[in-house]
Amino acid sequence: MLTLAGAAHGAGLKLEKEQLKLGFIKLTDMAPLAIAYEKGFFEDEGLYVTLEPQANWKVILDRVITGELDGAHMLAGQPLGATIGFGTKADIVTAYSMDLNGNAITLSNDVWSQIKASLPVDAQGKPVHPIKADVLKPVIEKSRAAGKPFRMAMVFPVSTHNYELRYWLAAGGIHPGFYSPSDVSGQIKADVLLSVTPPPQMPATLEAGTINGYCVGEPWNQQAIFKGVGVPVITDLEIWKNNPEKVFGVTRAWAEKNPNTHLAVVKALLRAGMWLDENNGANRKEAAQILARSEYVGADYRVIANSMTGTFEYGRGDKRSLPDFNVFFRYYATYPYYSDAVWYLTQMRRWGQIPEAKSDEWYADIAKKVYRPDVYLKAAQLLVDEKKAKKEDFPWASDGYRAATREFIDGTEYDGRKPNEYLAKFAIGLRGEQKIEGGAVAGK
Repeated sequence: MLTLAGAAHGAGLKLEKEQLKLGFIKLTDMAPLAIAYEKGFFEDEGLYVTLEPQANWKVILDRVITGELDGAHMLAGQPLGATIGFGTKADIVTAYSMDLNGNAITLSNDVWSQIKASLPVDAQGKPVHPIKADVLKPVIEKSRAAGKPFRMAMVFPVSTHNYELRYWLAAGGIHPGFYSPSDVSGQIKADVLLSVTPPPQMPATLEAGTINGYCVGEPWNQQAIFKGVGVPVITDLEIWKNNPEKVFGVTRAWAEKNPNTHLAVVKALLRAGMWLDENNGANRKEAAQILARSEYVGADYRVIANSMTGTFEYGRGDKRSLPDFNVFFRYYATYPYYSDAVWYLTQMRRWGQIPEAKSDEWYADIAKKVYRPDVYLKAAQLLVDEKKAKKEDFPWASDGYRAATREFIDGTEYDGRKPNEYLAKFAIGLRGEQKIEGGAVAGK
């Protein structure tokens, strides 16, 4: 647990609350919190901040809801899932997106040995990326014939990792399973059984043979290489280019009670994001050294630096340049886009976490209830006025929706304004009026 004493009066905001306890999970994408603390950005805002690691994502959400934590590093799907009542029901809002990308899918050495020969290679004899999930079909069939289900892990039911892993599998013609109100395992009709494992436990679980692969954030994919237990085969950057990953979440009640304190936190986090991405990542080695400390991520510096400093190792010795694997400020990474919220909601609907059809307007309304670009831009304007940020670094004219994009592994176009039209494009997944009844898809 870390505590930083703030300056007496902050930077002009009259704070409703100066002493804050903020939670995080031991992942490299908690970096904005660590940097805001270590570089004095919280202090500049007059905040006395304690950063506290949490056991898992459910604990983080529960402790924010009860007020034991003022706010936290959260999965992008958590505020949305809580708001619509999937799992724990609560009104959670976010005014700050912590990063883009940062995840990967890792397979066990055994699975890798079975698919490697079938992969195309480049002039250097290295596998051509991205690797699509259809290469797993023979392995899954062989496993099923032997009476052993093919199992993969992700970190939480409403995590980006769950949706990215499902997207990758489905794009390869492999069914990742449905949820229903009476069966929240997510394994209805599944070709691959997905289950939850906390991020730091992923490599050990893979080594034990309990799972055949996993989707997780760093440093736990690179750790599989260092431990010699698995091979990362694809990054989320290749599944959905520049996808949002984590957010900073607080309860709606907390945000309404502490509006200036909320602004102060967002200001500090914005400065941290800028620091992490400035000068083409010149600060990343220092950031990796900070994150390696036990109070933050607590992994070997080399493991963290493998992905944090603009590279990514797909296999032992197969290190490639991937400057956008971790993005903390560029490409308007920190702006809470409504269209990002809508994408997560479409995936909840696609896999049955939202059990019945919803109108396009419903998706827009939930996005606007949870995502708060108004708070974000107010914090940004304060930083611009204080000459701590550049006006051109923020999307002032945005209506909250990104332009339609095809930058997914299957090339399917996504337009956040047309969620039902988007869902109708997929061969695998719920669409229209469909729902799960008695373990089967019903309706049109």
